[in-house]
Amino acid sequence: MSQTEEPQIPAEDLDAQTRRLDPERWLSSRFIADAQARADVIAIYAFDHELARAPKVASNSLMGEIRLAWWREVLDEVYEGRPVRHHPTAQALALAIDRRGLPRGPLEAMIEARYRELDPAPMNLADALEWAAGSGGGAAVSAARVLEDAPDVSRAEQGGKAWAIGRLMGTAGLTGDEAQAALQEALAAAGGLSVAAFPAIAHAALARPRALGRRPSELEMRLRLLWAVARGRV
Repeated sequence: MSQTEEPQIPAEDLDAQTRRLDPERWLSSRFIADAQARADVIAIYAFDHELARAPKVASNSLMGEIRLAWWREVLDEVYEGRPVRHHPTAQALALAIDRRGLPRGPLEAMIEARYRELDPAPMNLADALEWAAGSGGGAAVSAARVLEDAPDVSRAEQGGKAWAIGRLMGTAGLTGDEAQAALQEALAAAGGLSVAAFPAIAHAALARPRALGRRPSELEMRLRLLWAVARGRV
């Protein structure tokens, strides 16, 4: 997977983009002290943003599939040791994978989750939980691996899954006691993640207000995240 040449990546541009488009996870990343690790985590979130765009900007499901296939080809290039196409997020992700030895599975799961969004039919609870585990969970697992050599990937996945469930409940009409129970279960299962890896899931502390359809202010987000990090619990 080694890259023969390390290109100049405008990391500050990806960071600014993530701050604008993904403020919850961006704020979580501020608790990562090491600047390089923080940039690698931001590359994962930027990758997730590109995947999330595919169902939204494509004119039809086929075009969405083509966009997602493009990102799968990026992973092929990285993991097969071939030159990676010149796209800022693709290059930054390739460097993060190379530096941290990130496995392909969670990144692949992030792509697979977005295919479900190409289906216009509403998600049932089972679909929603699978989507949340692949999208939010896959990103959290990869971020945790950046922050710690051998994190508890199950707890990391559950934290990322909880965050994604909360957002889905707040924006896509996923409601009911079963959905609420699934959210609480995921939050409980995320407990005990190490201090080092915790910034990978700190944003799950925002899942409860998001599940109620409420978007916390930046001040509230900062306070909730600070309290979560101080306690080591979401």
